[in-house]
Amino acid sequence: MDGQKKNWKDKVVDLLYWRDIKKTGVVFGASLFLLLSLTVFSIVSVTAYIALALLSVTISFRIYKGVIQAIQKSDEGHPFRAYLESDVAISEELVQKYSNSALGHVNCTIKELRRLFLVDDLVDSLKVSLFAFHFSHTQNLISKELGVSFYFSMLR
Repeated sequence: MDGQKKNWKDKVVDLLYWRDIKKTGVVFGASLFLLLSLTVFSIVSVTAYIALALLSVTISFRIYKGVIQAIQKSDEGHPFRAYLESDVAISEELVQKYSNSALGHVNCTIKELRRLFLVDDLVDSLKVSLFAFHFSHTQNLISKELGVSFYFSMLR
């Protein structure tokens, strides 16, 4: 890697081995915070709160830089100009590559679901029906258990 850019796999390994403690702490701390937030709030709420936090930070920074430029009477311009002028377009080749790959997976999944739900093989369809019944029954028990525990915790 001598002086060359690291690829994403090497960066992940660096994070997992805690080679840069500050970066790793920020990444894992943010990930833990995100996971804990998702246990309390819906994904829509968490996404909205993250967007609001990011907007408040960037707007505050922009206003701060504008005030500093007005006080110092400098003409540095927009603080995010480099990012605003950078090209973020996705190439057609990349889209074609991933859409062709996804198309193969989607078609395979549709064929398998068609085979299972139109009972091409009775045993496989029975397995799916038993799995679906077991899954719905387990979900129902968990929901009832959570409801009962919530009810009794509210009585305290």
